[in-house]
Amino acid sequence: MRIIPAIDIIGGQCVRLSKGDYATSKVYNTNPVEVAKQFEDAGIKYLHIVDLDGAKSNQIVNAKTIEQIASQTNLQIDFGGGIKTDKDIEIAFNSGAKQVTIGSIAANNPELFLKWLLKYGSDRVILGADCKQRKIMTQGWLDSADVEVIEFIKSYVEKGVSYTIVTDIEKDGMLCGPAFELYQEIISECKVNLIASGGISKFEELVRLKTLGCEGVIIGKAIYEGNITLKQLSTLC
Repeated sequence: MRIIPAIDIIGGQCVRLSKGDYATSKVYNTNPVEVAKQFEDAGIKYLHIVDLDGAKSNQIVNAKTIEQIASQTNLQIDFGGGIKTDKDIEIAFNSGAKQVTIGSIAANNPELFLKWLLKYGSDRVILGADCKQRKIMTQGWLDSADVEVIEFIKSYVEKGVSYTIVTDIEKDGMLCGPAFELYQEIISECKVNLIASGGISKFEELVRLKTLGCEGVIIGKAIYEGNITLKQLSTLC
C-alpha cells in the first residue's frame, strides 16, 4: 500500500481544513517545500498536493509551489484542485505532477474527463470521488452532484478508470478514523485501485486499510498533529 502524505495549499502555505470548511483553515507551515523535503527524508516516495485556492477559483493558482516541490525533491506528485480546462491539466503536468486527480469535471463534464483519460492514460488521471453522506461533492466540496459514490465510481471504471481517491468529507480533518465500511464496499464492488483519504487518526488504521486492500492512503492532519510520526510511516514505505 502506498503511503501518500498530503500538502493542502492556501496562499502558498501548508494548511489543513476540517470537513473541507475553508473557515477552519489552520496553517502548519509557511513553506510547503520544506514539508515535502521532510517527507522525502523519511523515505516517503509519494505526495498528494491540493490547491485549495484553485478548487475555489476554478483554475490552478499554486502551480509555482508544485514546480518548487517537483524540482527540489524526487517525490511522485499527485495534484488536484482547480483543474477545469485543457490548459489547467497541461499546467499541472508541466509543473511536475506525475498524476492528477479530477473530481468536479468528472461529475459535471464527463466528456472532457474521458478525453483527458484517453489522452493521458488511466495511470496518470485519477478519479476524484469526494462524498458527503455518500453523495459526490464538487467545486471544493461546496456543491453536490447528487450522484451516489459507488455508482459514480462503477460508471467510470467501465470507461477505463484505474485509480480513484475516495474522501468521506465528514471525516476529513476530524481525526475520527476513516470510512472503513465504505472502502470495503467499494473494493468488493468495483475493480479499481482505491486510495483512501480522510479521517486517519492513528497508525493502526493504516494497517487495517492495507488489509482491506486499499492501493494507497492519503494522510494529512494525523501527521501534522503528531498522531502518526514520519518514523512510523517509514516502516510501511
